Amino acid sequence: MHILLFNQYYPPDTSATAKMAAIVAEALAKRHDVTVLAGRPSYDPDEYYPYRLLRRDVRNEVTVERVGSTAYPRHRMRRRVANYLSYLALAVPRAIAHRPDVVLAMTDPPIAGIAAAFVSRIVRRPLIYNIRDLYPDMAVGGSIVQPSKWVERWERMHRHTLRQATRVIVLGDDMRDRIIAKGIAPERIAIVRDGATPSATLPDRSDPVVQEIRCGFPFVAIHAGNLGFYGAWGSLLKAAELLGKENAGLVFVGDGANRAAVESSAAGLANVRFLPFRPIEQVPHVMMAGDVHIVTVKRGLEGVVVPSKLYAILAAGRPLLVVAPKECDAARIAVERGCGVAADPADPAAIAKAVESLRDDPARLAEMGRRAREAAGKYARVNELARFCSILEEAAPAA
Repeated sequence: MHILLFNQYYPPDTSATAKMAAIVAEALAKRHDVTVLAGRPSYDPDEYYPYRLLRRDVRNEVTVERVGSTAYPRHRMRRRVANYLSYLALAVPRAIAHRPDVVLAMTDPPIAGIAAAFVSRIVRRPLIYNIRDLYPDMAVGGSIVQPSKWVERWERMHRHTLRQATRVIVLGDDMRDRIIAKGIAPERIAIVRDGATPSATLPDRSDPVVQEIRCGFPFVAIHAGNLGFYGAWGSLLKAAELLGKENAGLVFVGDGANRAAVESSAAGLANVRFLPFRPIEQVPHVMMAGDVHIVTVKRGLEGVVVPSKLYAILAAGRPLLVVAPKECDAARIAVERGCGVAADPADPAAIAKAVESLRDDPARLAEMGRRAREAAGKYARVNELARFCSILEEAAPAA
């Protein structure tokens, strides 16, 4: 088959979606012809491309076409929207010109699925919809937009897209429940988790880079990744304040649209540090630096966003502190698999108590780490990718 993957971000964009788009595309390319239709790199890329109306490259057997969208830094919403709209304006006609056998859509920009559904109708080919973040639920729940008539219209168009899709692929049980609640038949929804590849041996705790990331704290809870709109940042900072005299530090490694606001709120907290993203070769050092690693989803966004970093933490054999509602996939996995603890994202005291309990029980922490690696085996990326490919092939047999 000729599969067209419709997603604005693709490496050298550094978003989690870009990385997963590349992983999926390269897996599919082993058996099919795959074209990715992306925009000019704009998500904190490690390489910038000069303007071209259309740029075509081949990366690991995947044909990557980039339309000449704007490539403004994404930290200002108006400029981000300009990137979105210019991408869609150029990508939709280009996608129609391809006339692929299957249209595979992800969720960058937030209306990518709706645009891909339009393409699918025009070329009369099946649509497979892989939801990475659920919109407009994410935009409303993250206070990016306020409820309004146009958001209601967005939701109606999105539900139409869900009904049109031959299969809807989601990241977890909580997201599946959200889609079912929108009136989509359960048998048309498939769960494929991001998974992870088991990590190589982690560096020693005494490694200088590990110690640098630990910032001198005796016990460290690390949040590594995007500081976006979905996390319970206020509760985490309040918990850090409660832990101020408990020899426990909270270290954020990464960036994101909310970093400036979170960092400003943390002013005066001596046990909170903010570090930039580390080079890819230092990811094992980040994993080793945390006595416990934080995954957070604020209440109301369970099933709307599913943090993919959960699986990297499991693969590294590190204990989890999930600051999320109990219905959240990450919280359920941590508790059921015994590889971490969960705390209410609206209860700073519960978060602080969870950190204290882990700090005071090294044997329990070690056992959680062992169980984390066991859990990672259940969600091995190679198995999840094979399932993704199988679902796509079964859903589009006529192609």
